[in-house]
Amino acid sequence: MNDIVLKTIDLTKHYGGVQALEGANFEMRKGEHIAIMGDNGAGKSTFVRQITGVEQRTRGTVMFDGQEVNFSGPLEAREAGIEAVFQTLALADHLDVPDNLFLGREITKFNWLGPFRLLDYKAMREETIEGLNKTGVKIPNIRNTIERMSGGQRQCVAIARAATFKSKLTIMDEPTAALGVQETAQVENIIRTLKADGDPLILVSHNMRQVMDLVDRIIVFRRGRMVADLRTEETNGEDVVSYITGAKTGAQFEGAA
Repeated sequence: MNDIVLKTIDLTKHYGGVQALEGANFEMRKGEHIAIMGDNGAGKSTFVRQITGVEQRTRGTVMFDGQEVNFSGPLEAREAGIEAVFQTLALADHLDVPDNLFLGREITKFNWLGPFRLLDYKAMREETIEGLNKTGVKIPNIRNTIERMSGGQRQCVAIARAATFKSKLTIMDEPTAALGVQETAQVENIIRTLKADGDPLILVSHNMRQVMDLVDRIIVFRRGRMVADLRTEETNGEDVVSYITGAKTGAQFEGAA
């Protein structure tokens, strides 16, 4: 049985003459949690944008859940089972928590009326509470609009939206970059819950302590190329930093940087 959930072959993105991503070969197995690390401009977010269809790749192949995919945009990726939380969050500030969780996949009732359907607010509220409980997110009043919430609460709503629906892969891009200690701990607990449930996760992060605590493997990008693939249990922070800065290059990647 094939347990590879995501695979990229020669994944490449050029912006004119700028090589933002070059020849990324990557494999991820079901249940695995992987961190993507590197300096600003190393290619981390570019890699994620090619996977999720935010941008169209210059060349290369993406295999997801055993099938070659060419997503035209993030909505198509989400429909296939990839839930992504980007730094921009993509929340509707004037809507409450249930409306944001179900944005684009609303539950309706009286569907026999043809095009005339009503939103089933009760069902959406109940599933929202269930999803928040599952991820450990605490929102005092789910009827509050997003614009009335703290930055940490907004981030948790975005993450809960990704975790609530049984996705095949969750991607988080710097989910705690702008959060305080308590809010960061809450997000990390959500990640641990996903791990306990066997849900695969890609975490883009600069936070070394967080990465070492939460993931199975660390992929390091430098100047648009993958330069290291490290098992967390077999490495340490100093080792990872040496790959990020270019002081060290893995034997399997020699000539790539």
